[in-house]
Amino acid sequence: MKLTPSPFAPDRFPDLPSVKGVEAATASRGFYEKRGALRDDVFLFVCPEGTSVAGVFTRSTTASADVDWCREALKEGGGRGRALVANAGNSNAFTGKAGVLKNEATLSAMTGTLGVDKAECFLAATGVIGEPLPDAAYVGKMLPELKDKLGPPDWEACARAFMTTDTFPKGAGATCEIDGVPVAIAGILKGSGMIMPNMATMLCYVFTDAAIAPDVLDRLLRDTVDPTLNSVTVDGDTSTSDTCMLFATGASGAPMIDTLEDPRLDGFREALFDVFRDLSHQLVKDGEGASKFVEIRVEGAVSQSSAKTIGLHIANSPLIKTAIAAGDANWGRIVMAIGKSLEPIAKDEMRIWFADHLVAEGGMRASGYDEALATAHFAGDHIAIRVDVAAGRDTWTVWTCDLTHAYVDINGAYRT
Repeated sequence: MKLTPSPFAPDRFPDLPSVKGVEAATASRGFYEKRGALRDDVFLFVCPEGTSVAGVFTRSTTASADVDWCREALKEGGGRGRALVANAGNSNAFTGKAGVLKNEATLSAMTGTLGVDKAECFLAATGVIGEPLPDAAYVGKMLPELKDKLGPPDWEACARAFMTTDTFPKGAGATCEIDGVPVAIAGILKGSGMIMPNMATMLCYVFTDAAIAPDVLDRLLRDTVDPTLNSVTVDGDTSTSDTCMLFATGASGAPMIDTLEDPRLDGFREALFDVFRDLSHQLVKDGEGASKFVEIRVEGAVSQSSAKTIGLHIANSPLIKTAIAAGDANWGRIVMAIGKSLEPIAKDEMRIWFADHLVAEGGMRASGYDEALATAHFAGDHIAIRVDVAAGRDTWTVWTCDLTHAYVDINGAYRT
């Protein structure tokens, strides 16, 4: 399947900072050979002893065997992590006993080759659902080769290795200080379709050399994921494999942070949010077939949860997404989506803007509405929709993309 690059694809992969203590390697297991592509499709990350790790995963009740294992390992290992192996091309989801055996063989290879505890090893897989691998050790056989290649991460190579229908590799990084000591953050993400995360995103791994206790790291991750990765949607579908993990090696030399209230966390918290927001935007901009990036801000809601629900109803409406694709500033469809959310609103006080142009208020079209201005905004590739439902004081922002015929083409040919 030949993919047309996203119009938002950057000219080059960003320069990510060096994260002390992290090593990585990529290799090709041949998952894409039958499709005529020779490419790296598996990566290994290794972190030093004592590395803290936190993770959030899909809430799907048909989660993959890899997700099941990662949840178990986080509990057994007490939030410590040493190694991560991920592959593209096969999701190891709904593969029954074969999926469990694949994990056991991969974990055995990791512990034997790397000399690390099983409970500190994590797995991920992305690709086609329901196809068992040729043999249980299919991925595990790669560990000796991957170990021999370990070195400072080539972030772009790693970001490419777990791409599926992505048209560009996604990465983001930041630096900050904790108590005067420089700290680095770097992350990679893959995802393009089957995107409406519910606790995480498709596959996302972020690394820092800050020293942060596991329970604090877990809270930081959850607080950061909700307004970023959990606030994007491409098509309203949540994957069986959604995983987002954050590793903190402590190798920077910065002091250990063991409480969420530590004021020294302020700069780190802001930098971490910037990295996750950047990755979230890249995810939407590489949505399958996307030609427009859409920001939807809901104001005046009775709660943040209500604002988010309204925003997602707008973002996931096929009628709205196809209108945006066609450049049709059909504000009536926004009204429709707000109403079907069944969230509390004050209908006659509600207002809708396209960018800074007020299009609806007082239960009807705004008196100053200008169709030409609205259409001109929808002709661009960055669309801003703002809604005030006038029922409260809470807000939320959701990001999405349009729905074009290319989405149908990509998903109609996904397994070929």
